[in-house]
Amino acid sequence: MKAVVIRRYGSAEVLQYEEVEQPKIKPEQLLVKVHASSVNPIDWKIRQGMLSLLTGNNFPMILGFDVAGEVVEVGSQVTRFKVGDAIYGSTSFPGGAYAEFAAIPENFAAPKPTNMSYEEAATVPLAALTALQALRDLGNIKLGQTVLINGASGGVGIFAVQIAKALGAEVTGVCSTRNLDLVKSLNADMVIDYTQQDFTEGNVQYDIIFDAVAKRAFSNCRKVLKPNGVYVSTLPNPEVIVQSFLTMFLPGQKVKFVLERPNSKDLLYLKDLIEGGKMRTVSDSEALRRNRTYPLQELVEAHRYSEGERAVGKIAIVTLTTGIGERTSTSTPDHV
Repeated sequence: MKAVVIRRYGSAEVLQYEEVEQPKIKPEQLLVKVHASSVNPIDWKIRQGMLSLLTGNNFPMILGFDVAGEVVEVGSQVTRFKVGDAIYGSTSFPGGAYAEFAAIPENFAAPKPTNMSYEEAATVPLAALTALQALRDLGNIKLGQTVLINGASGGVGIFAVQIAKALGAEVTGVCSTRNLDLVKSLNADMVIDYTQQDFTEGNVQYDIIFDAVAKRAFSNCRKVLKPNGVYVSTLPNPEVIVQSFLTMFLPGQKVKFVLERPNSKDLLYLKDLIEGGKMRTVSDSEALRRNRTYPLQELVEAHRYSEGERAVGKIAIVTLTTGIGERTSTSTPDHV
């Protein structure tokens, strides 16, 4: 099969499109023909070697976590899927989605939302699961609470705004000027333009502050977090880990960090939100202007673009069999 592999850590140029062996599935896995995947920051952080203590030097390595595709083989212990099923879900750490075929644990997959294309569905799993687990499991979000999402137009933020609304919260989104209308379209109750206003200097206090882009430290946010509020970050850096440990044993404000846990139950919950019209994906506006997603063969370009941290929503990757460098136009709507 064709896949994009890395044989060492480094810049985007270490991503190589080549022929590799098709994965052999374990009894509890599905073999999925990958129709689409997407780029998440963790993909290029692994590629850069930032997580080498966890990933080691087991090269060649295929990156990518998000998968939407068709089941072509099931393991002997699989009970919920059959050949031909359309699914979406996640690969095991450290990846495997940037390929024509991927092995997916059965409990990391769910039926694809019926009102989404493969390209749209592939942008959901990691980012939306991160948002759901940050707000519901760590933030203990409740009906009527006030929630601030920092980075509301990013890959995780777009889902966080919609999930918080679906769970009955009053939501404030923080983004740049060019993305104000987008975040408003996600039904945020209020939108703050960070180029004009620093939310940490405001007079409003929130029950939950979810820093979906890990740009504002807990120390900056304490003043606008309610006395028993929860601050959640997507980056478990040393400062956040220490603060999380300390606040665990002290009354008052809590600091937590989210590490996404793939599971079928949460993917089914997200599927229900999508099919019920309560959540949609947003494809990156730059890709939309080009009227296409990125083919797998152009993953180098997609990684470079994601690393620039200017992407709005998610960057979809379509698995195709055309030659390296050939461009394939694919119109991807930015809504369900």
